Amino acid sequence: METPRVLVIGLDPYRVPGPWDPEPVATGIQAGMDQFVMHDVCVQTCLVGLDGSDDVEAVIRDALASRSWECVVIGGGIRGSLDLFESVVNLVRQHAPDAAIAFNDGPADTYNAAARWLTRPPD
Repeated sequence: METPRVLVIGLDPYRVPGPWDPEPVATGIQAGMDQFVMHDVCVQTCLVGLDGSDDVEAVIRDALASRSWECVVIGGGIRGSLDLFESVVNLVRQHAPDAAIAFNDGPADTYNAAARWLTRPPD
C-alpha cells in the first residue's frame, strides 16, 4: 500500500502579529507532526505568515500543486478569519480536488484529523 500524503495548512506562529507567545503553538505543531512520523504517513506543512511577508494565496496554491494529496488539513488559525478560510477552502477545491479536507481541534490533534479520512485508524 502506498504511503498516504497529507498537507497541513496553517499559520506560522512566529509570523502572526500581536503580543503573544508563539512557543506553545509551535510545540503543538511539532507534536502533531511527530504523530504522522510515528504512523508512517507522509506529511508536509504549509505555514503562512500574517505579517505581510507572504503572498498567502500563492504560497498555499504552490503547496497544493506540488504533488497529489490524499488529505488536506486546514488548521484553526486559518479558520479564525472567515475571508482567509473561504479562500483556502476554494484553493483546495481548485488545486487538490481529489483530496479529503479535514479540520483539527488543535495543533497536536492534526494526525487524528487526517486519519479520519485515511485508511489508517486514528489513535
